[in-house]
Amino acid sequence: MSEYTTSSSLPDGLSTWLAEAGPDAYALIQVTAGSDPVNWPTAQAPGVGLTGITRFGTRPASVAVQEVHSGAEEALRRWLLLDDGRQQLAIIGTDYRGMRHEYTPGELAASLLRDPSTDRAQVTGWLSSWLYRRSAETAQGRELGWVAAAAAWACHMRDYSPFPPPPVLSRSLARASEVDDAGRVDAATEDLVVTTTRQVADLLDRLQDTDRPRSNLVEDWKALEALSADVPALKESADWLLDQIALRDVHAQRLRAVLEPDVTDYQRDRDRSIDSADAPVLDEERATQLTQARDVVRAYTAAAHSGREGEAQQLLDAFPAPVRPLQTSGPAAAWRRNSATAQDAVDALEAQRAATTADDSSTYVAAPELLHAKTAYLAAREGQLHHLHDALGRLAYPAQPSAALPTGLAPVAAAQTQSRVIEAFGTPDRARQALDGQISYQRRRPPHADRPTTAGPDTDAELLTWARAALEEVDGPGAVLDAEYISTRLQRAMARPATPPAPNRGRTDGHDQAHADQAHAQAQTAGNTTPGIQP
Repeated sequence: MSEYTTSSSLPDGLSTWLAEAGPDAYALIQVTAGSDPVNWPTAQAPGVGLTGITRFGTRPASVAVQEVHSGAEEALRRWLLLDDGRQQLAIIGTDYRGMRHEYTPGELAASLLRDPSTDRAQVTGWLSSWLYRRSAETAQGRELGWVAAAAAWACHMRDYSPFPPPPVLSRSLARASEVDDAGRVDAATEDLVVTTTRQVADLLDRLQDTDRPRSNLVEDWKALEALSADVPALKESADWLLDQIALRDVHAQRLRAVLEPDVTDYQRDRDRSIDSADAPVLDEERATQLTQARDVVRAYTAAAHSGREGEAQQLLDAFPAPVRPLQTSGPAAAWRRNSATAQDAVDALEAQRAATTADDSSTYVAAPELLHAKTAYLAAREGQLHHLHDALGRLAYPAQPSAALPTGLAPVAAAQTQSRVIEAFGTPDRARQALDGQISYQRRRPPHADRPTTAGPDTDAELLTWARAALEEVDGPGAVLDAEYISTRLQRAMARPATPPAPNRGRTDGHDQAHADQAHAQAQTAGNTTPGIQP
């Protein structure tokens, strides 16, 4: 067995081999699911019984090639023997167009049983042995074992048959001694398997219909979550349903707004990518913070909809949403004027709000819960951006200390910047992590002809580096003002030409621009006592 750790869907050598070997070549691949927390608000329902390894943009954590076989019959036989319900085992081949394709075991079984040359009794024996084994390996008892086996059938074999055909089911029950003295199959067990399979199949079909009340989504999530303990392939579907519930929960969306770092630069670059080979890779630091945010939102949502209100409230109390007026502070205005990425984030937020409240937004008219939660997210996210840009503005453009400032207040003024950093990032360490990741990404960011330019001579990477260096100066108790650093940075800021905003951003009128310029001037001269974004 060869192990690959890769950001692409398949190892290049295997992809080439499959293309050359033709339609009769199949590879059994163990896949460790990756994580794409950037896309979770817009992710489509996962394919039932599939790892999704051949889908565009999928980045599994690891890919391990188990076996390669010639012929669908042998590939199906080996999958049925190797599948133990604890690992994601994909069947990869090529379709009639020569394109890579992930097959479900049910697809292969249906194809084989339509072929007159296939030994139907042999294939039926393989399927019945697999169904029996999936029931026998469940530790919760005989009845729950058959429930788990039925769920596994609905997940992996529904492309062949929506429920186990009588020849398959009867042989499985006979092997489990589920027969009476006359050799007849136990009717109660048979009915349990058929009924459970149909119920799970109906539940999986409903995944495509998200325009349902949140209460219905909660019921389906609880059912899938219970089954996923014995059928891990259903875990992805259960998590997806949990995310859909979170998108309709106001408190969950406020948590998301507070905890997610700003990745607007990465999202813009990814949207401009033509194919997966050109798609950028998000820096590890912000990817980690995104995963943490998604996990916290899921934990809150699961607790809130499972009767654990106290646990859910603890999470809300730990990460309160920003409560700020919409007026932008002087430091934030200065940062946005000089950072293209910061202005991109503001533009993207306004675009989301416009799309949400558009007259032709029929989706939200039909789903008022979704609209309410989205609006709550946008409001909290706007406040979070104020936090973030105010903190970065204070770090990158510190005001010259006033000569009239009493000596005893100098540490107090310096501490205001530290408090803004903590409000924006949570802790100085988390701020370092986010800034280090964004600096790393900006330095290797692919160039684009339509990428906006900053008003000043500094690039986003340089601005972030200045802020990162200043963070070390203000971190810690009793931080003092570094007069030399402030003077140098002030001279650079004052030396910038007064360049008007780029045409594609010209949204503010003259009054708003004058107000922003005045706020920026105050930020440069009034010291760190500038109130900023008022609580």
